[in-house]
Amino acid sequence: MPVETHVQDGIGIIVFSNPPLNPLSASAGIPQGIEAALRAFETEPSVSAIVLAAQGRMFSAGADIAEFDSDPAAIAAPIRRLTDALDALTKPVVSAIQGGALGGGLELALATDYRIATPDAKLGLPEVTLGIIPGAGGTQRLPRLTGAASAARLISTGKVIGAAEAQRIGLVDALSGDDVRADAIALAQRIAADGRRRVRDLPIVKEGATDAIAEARASVPADERGDAVRGALEAIEAAIAGDAATGDGFGAGIATEYAIFDRLLVSEPARGLRHAFLSERAVARVPGLDPDLKGEPVRAVAIVGSGTMGTGIALAVAQAGLPVTVIDANADAIARSRSSVESTIARAVERGRLTADAGRAQRELVGFSDTLESVRGADLVIEAVFEDIGVKQQVFEALDRLADPDAILASNTSTLDVDRIASFTGRPQSVVGTHFFSPANIMRLLEVVRGDKTSPQTLARAMGFARQIRKVGVVSGVCDGFIGNRMFEEYLRQAYFLLEEGALPQQIDAAMEAWGMAMGPLRVMDLAGQDIGWSIRKRRAVEQPDRPYSRIPDLICEQGRFGQKTGAGFYLYGKGGKPEVDPAIDALVVAESRRLGLTRRTIDDTEIIERCVFALVNEGARILADGIAARPLDIDTVWVCGYGFPRFRGGPMFYADRVGVAHVLSRIEQFSKAYQGWAWQPAALLRDTALSGNSFAILNGETA
Repeated sequence: MPVETHVQDGIGIIVFSNPPLNPLSASAGIPQGIEAALRAFETEPSVSAIVLAAQGRMFSAGADIAEFDSDPAAIAAPIRRLTDALDALTKPVVSAIQGGALGGGLELALATDYRIATPDAKLGLPEVTLGIIPGAGGTQRLPRLTGAASAARLISTGKVIGAAEAQRIGLVDALSGDDVRADAIALAQRIAADGRRRVRDLPIVKEGATDAIAEARASVPADERGDAVRGALEAIEAAIAGDAATGDGFGAGIATEYAIFDRLLVSEPARGLRHAFLSERAVARVPGLDPDLKGEPVRAVAIVGSGTMGTGIALAVAQAGLPVTVIDANADAIARSRSSVESTIARAVERGRLTADAGRAQRELVGFSDTLESVRGADLVIEAVFEDIGVKQQVFEALDRLADPDAILASNTSTLDVDRIASFTGRPQSVVGTHFFSPANIMRLLEVVRGDKTSPQTLARAMGFARQIRKVGVVSGVCDGFIGNRMFEEYLRQAYFLLEEGALPQQIDAAMEAWGMAMGPLRVMDLAGQDIGWSIRKRRAVEQPDRPYSRIPDLICEQGRFGQKTGAGFYLYGKGGKPEVDPAIDALVVAESRRLGLTRRTIDDTEIIERCVFALVNEGARILADGIAARPLDIDTVWVCGYGFPRFRGGPMFYADRVGVAHVLSRIEQFSKAYQGWAWQPAALLRDTALSGNSFAILNGETA
């Protein structure tokens, strides 16, 4: 049963269960079951107080987000009825919080009289990160416990805090010992005779609220991306106004909250953010891979190559608490890597992100060696050497001889053929691609590339490793560039063609950033290093002579302008690293248009956005048809987590569904009749989807 009850020493105990995170799922009957149990105990003479508890490791992660799109109008109703039922009781209720209470789970606890939590519990109202606000009284009750200023900061940021901090600000009444439920029962017995202490009846401390609300409002974008934060602050202001009003001020405030929540729930940003949230969890369920096949966890890692990527990967591994050895025959390279590791950890300690003890522990997890024999004993060996197939061949032939028989051999290649790399060994079933994104210790995405001969056990273990180091692992098939970089190539191709036709670098980047990209395409290449793209273009010019590029980025590289690392690329970079427009680059772009015989034209931001984004969608459709990505949601997750695609837009394939696949096809067909139209051949899957009136979402199946 999802909700069970019993009576112990005059205290009614309600225990709900919806493993593993105990969401308050209406379809599972959780809020309805709790409400029925409350009403039963209210009329039971032997019960003087009630304890609300949950089974498992967590009190509740909140509402079931997967239900939000099925019936938006009804999603909050059961939880709201439950909090109304709590308000109507005559007997006090204590929440026993273990593990965490988030979102609707915390709103449920806020509607009880007292809250006792385990010392390791996490509490918060992170709804704004999903484009909505608390919708079951959170914006009205939290200010009455913590004061309006603290509530505004917590709700507007979606910050999750620890139990000690929650107790300090008044959100939690007490921290438990070894048994939170027993402690909650003891507390319920002590306060039973006192009657109710309804949170809705408490006065709001308003000190500092005006400044806190103003700061939060000023920190969000003026466009739709800030709607949730502005809505949350409006609801908190309604709580403050209601507290000062005569009559049912709480009722007026809660009505404001409900109206804002209901409006935001069906907004485009909320839909996109929900899709991104659910997709990140769905990518771990790999189609065709037995979900019970977990594989042994990785216990020790070796990294061959001590450059930027190798060092970043080592930091990511150490941050997860795993020992890692960085291997490089070049003593100077090892010294630079060691210095980078130490300085990165030192900065984290200085900024308060790590304690001194935690920083020391991380440093001790990272070892260095100048011999490949040091790969012995590692469960996972990651090659992170120069992106050259000949160099990788030498490394993998040596790893085949030296690595433990059960070790995973992984390549951090970003474009090269993982099947060919696997052929350099006598154990291709143990070879997989692990494409990290720079900086590897910060970026969340990890493309896990499955070769033709990669075994299910190797793939499952590699995906498990991604979780171990707190990365979002997405499985890709083998092709040039895998999912992300294969699409990025077409994105860049359009950006460069736009330069030839009439746009300038700063216009393209500004348009894409205003649309929501974390960074415009030309700024991205300056950050990554223009020489990296140059090297790839040289290789592909030989392999794909029928798919030409613009000469503009090559002309920039020929001047030694490789981006931020050289102080100049498409932009100039001073000490602060801020990009500055360089008239010399504008002149170079205009001169190239003249050389091509093109009359430059005015290009508006809408065309820039459509050409860049729809190029992603078109190539994404090809990737799906080729089986490189299993589902559209895999593509969306790669782009949201690895390439700065705006999370509130959900991902390129989700965005195509929202604007209409037929519209995307129509625009692509128009682009195909213009300059460099060869690059706009519509993908067969995109055309079929548009003409059938379907969406890409149907290809996500039941895992979406």
